[in-house]
Amino acid sequence: MITVKEVKTKSDLKAFVKFPFKIYKNTPYWTPPIISQEIKTFNTKENPVFKDAEATLFLAYKDNKLVGRVAAIINWLEVNGQNQKKMRFGWFDFIDDLEVSKTLFDKIEAIGKQHGLEYAEGPVGFSNLDKVGIVTEGFEEFTSMVTWYNHAYYIKHYEAAHYKPEKGYIESRFPFENVKPEFFFKAQELIKKRYQLKALSFTKTSDVMPYVDKMFDLFNESYASLSSFVAITDIQKAYFKKKFISFINPEYIKFVVDKDHKLIGFAIVMPGFSKALKKANGKLFPFGFKYILDAKKHSKDVMFYLIGIHPEYQNKGVHAVIFNEYYNTFTEKGIETCYRTPELDDNFAIQQIWKHFKPEVYRRRKTYRKSLS
Repeated sequence: MITVKEVKTKSDLKAFVKFPFKIYKNTPYWTPPIISQEIKTFNTKENPVFKDAEATLFLAYKDNKLVGRVAAIINWLEVNGQNQKKMRFGWFDFIDDLEVSKTLFDKIEAIGKQHGLEYAEGPVGFSNLDKVGIVTEGFEEFTSMVTWYNHAYYIKHYEAAHYKPEKGYIESRFPFENVKPEFFFKAQELIKKRYQLKALSFTKTSDVMPYVDKMFDLFNESYASLSSFVAITDIQKAYFKKKFISFINPEYIKFVVDKDHKLIGFAIVMPGFSKALKKANGKLFPFGFKYILDAKKHSKDVMFYLIGIHPEYQNKGVHAVIFNEYYNTFTEKGIETCYRTPELDDNFAIQQIWKHFKPEVYRRRKTYRKSLS
């Protein structure tokens, strides 16, 4: 018999966060999160997303053993502001037992129906900056710190619960040696001259900070047309600034401004942290910080996390200006492999930007949807 418990206490939340360490213990491709950061994600007083969203966390038990977890999420900005009557769910893990997953799906769907929502979709987080999708191809590849991993059996559990594929995502990579400056050097010089643009690069995080709020504003503008986009609020900007920017080498943040110093393009690249996080195994102490700092300084892998171009400048080659800046930085640092975070597989515009680098798709993932009517 399966019993389900709603997370109410600190010990419940710790069990929720640590459950993946149990089912992926012997999986070399799973990248553990930092436990303390995961706990803070669900702290309603610390994470500002809870001003516009709510999450109910569940733990599933069988024979008094923890066998599954899920976060049932409602983003009220999405539901009321965009009229998307969607029940979100994420942080969804379970043993290979259909009764366990069905019981947790039932909890998700019950909350959605209770609030008059029309469909459930997951796995997704609270917003577009959270992790998304279950792996459907590419199980024998390291996951990044910004993606979920899952066992191959998850797919049959979604199908058994009558969920259908909703959105597809691809993850790709290319060796840095594929990046040839002739693809963009002359173009970026012409583009800067034609539109009176200037590239900004940094060596100190403190110099980046004055631009970060503007960067998130541009993120909202440039991604607004994408499926299921939920804008970042002003209060969330401060939270993400604190949570992410310190993890990123300032040299890996690039901005493009116009003649009036208005931000019209940006890109954020992160060092490859997967191996460091694997060593840390969820803990910053006593050695986790050291592993992460070493990766920040010395990793030969980088991950393109975000690229945003103002709608007025899209399809005008501004990305060539950004690529030129990264080419110089990556050459200096001896970067070997470039990775891209999950991108919608029907976002052909972004795929065109990368085509000259001959990227290899190494993993696919999907979200799944079910009607609640």
